[in-house]
Amino acid sequence: MSGLSLPHLLLLLVIIFLLFGTSKLKNIGKDLGGAIKGFKESMKNEEDKEPPAPQPPQQHISQNGGNTINGTATPVNDPQKKDPS
Repeated sequence: MSGLSLPHLLLLLVIIFLLFGTSKLKNIGKDLGGAIKGFKESMKNEEDKEPPAPQPPQQHISQNGGNTINGTATPVNDPQKKDPS
């Protein structure tokens, strides 16, 4: 028969109690239980949250009127622009 039988498990439990003591085992169990509880609460909160609404892409608006330094650029296809020829 392979594995741990009941006498082996009881002996292992006695050794663990002798090494750690009951107070340390109680604290370990309390800490482990608190961690599991916190994990479950965070998973529940994540399920309750709605996904954020997608935001439209932001466009860059130049304040100086385009590609000139002083902001007095004239459009390329300006109908008021006179043909030099």
